[in-house]
Amino acid sequence: MRLHQTALSLVLIAAALPTSAAADEIYGGSYVHGVDTPFTLYTGEGGADVQFGYRLDPVTEKLGGPQPYVFGSVNTEGDTSFAGFGVSWKAEIGKVYLRPGVGLVIHDAPELRIDPVARKRTDLGSRVLFEPEIAVGVDLDDRWSVEASWVHISNAQLFDSEQNPGIDMMGLRLNYRM
Repeated sequence: MRLHQTALSLVLIAAALPTSAAADEIYGGSYVHGVDTPFTLYTGEGGADVQFGYRLDPVTEKLGGPQPYVFGSVNTEGDTSFAGFGVSWKAEIGKVYLRPGVGLVIHDAPELRIDPVARKRTDLGSRVLFEPEIAVGVDLDDRWSVEASWVHISNAQLFDSEQNPGIDMMGLRLNYRM
């Protein structure tokens, strides 16, 4: 089964859980895939990603309310898709908030990929990658919010000290509190 099918299945199962299972919110969004930033090298990837996720209620208010999450991201052009889990924090200033997060993902990119022009490896160096992210959002009402977010995936040269091009995605997501 391809990774994007697995990711979609995990997200659909999570979204189907009853709200009594401490479900906080579901979210979905659209992202530009392969955005050039100082954190990445050219991988030859592009297109758009569709992301869906599920955040649980905050674990504890003592630590600023960290929220565990699971999510999946499917690339519409057949480039790298991934699924993962992590934890995020929501720091509110009125209706506006900042949401940093960090997680781990597995992906379906090629194990070995070489740019024939630059003669450099452009694969991601590891099947498991770190997934830091940050979003700026606004609460629209008690249930709905919208976020502009950046999601990065890379191995941080921990799993492969010679290879770490990374991929950045930037986009918008809509959140629904259950």
